[in-house]
Amino acid sequence: MASKQMAFRFDEELIRQVKIKAEAEHRSLNNYIEVLMLRDIGKIPNAETKKAIDEVMSGKELEEIDDIDEFMDSL
Repeated sequence: MASKQMAFRFDEELIRQVKIKAEAEHRSLNNYIEVLMLRDIGKIPNAETKKAIDEVMSGKELEEIDDIDEFMDSL
């Protein structure tokens, strides 16, 4: 996933508190805010996942897997 640099304005006290939380989780401020945003909106699917979702939503007959271990062994 490509990153884009952006500028935002936040209340100084809010930033101070967010920095404390980020440090407690051993994260950079940028990473901490990104994680919060991802938790809020959910993970954005990559191209392969989008393709799989489209395949399922198309109504195409898919093979049902009853035993995941057996299926994995067959690969």
